[in-house]
Amino acid sequence: MNIRIVIFIAMLAVLIGIPTYMYFDSVLSGGIKVRADGVYEVDLKAMSSFPFSNENGTLNDVPKQWRELDGKKAVLVGEMWNPEAAGQYVQDFSLVYSIQKCCFSGPPQIQHFVQSTTPDRRPLPYYSGPVRVLGTLRVNVVKDEELGKVTSVYQLEVEKLERA
Repeated sequence: MNIRIVIFIAMLAVLIGIPTYMYFDSVLSGGIKVRADGVYEVDLKAMSSFPFSNENGTLNDVPKQWRELDGKKAVLVGEMWNPEAAGQYVQDFSLVYSIQKCCFSGPPQIQHFVQSTTPDRRPLPYYSGPVRVLGTLRVNVVKDEELGKVTSVYQLEVEKLERA
């Protein structure tokens, strides 16, 4: 056995090991991890990957593991989306797993978006690319009776926003 074979095996182990670890970590945690400080790290993609009717959906249609996060401090990583924003700052935005990769299985569903605002409506910097957001997560199905459809499943009261 020579050094080239050892390096080759090590590189192969890294290339296979890291994605395998990430997959099993996500599967075993269910998309939710609790940090030592009591803050929940939530996988935004996992949190939005369930069937939900935009017309007739109710809170009971949201899986229990996600409903149990209501009122908890959470950290979510995703991308900011606000089609009405034109400046460097926004007062609210939608947080989505990935603007480009979100919805290969069809049009975006309402559970893919976390409506994010600050309690005091202070302006937040608008970042392109991934952001890390800390806040209080609300799981509440909001329906607009005029439109006849659900307008929000998740809401986040933002305390801290930073580039990921």
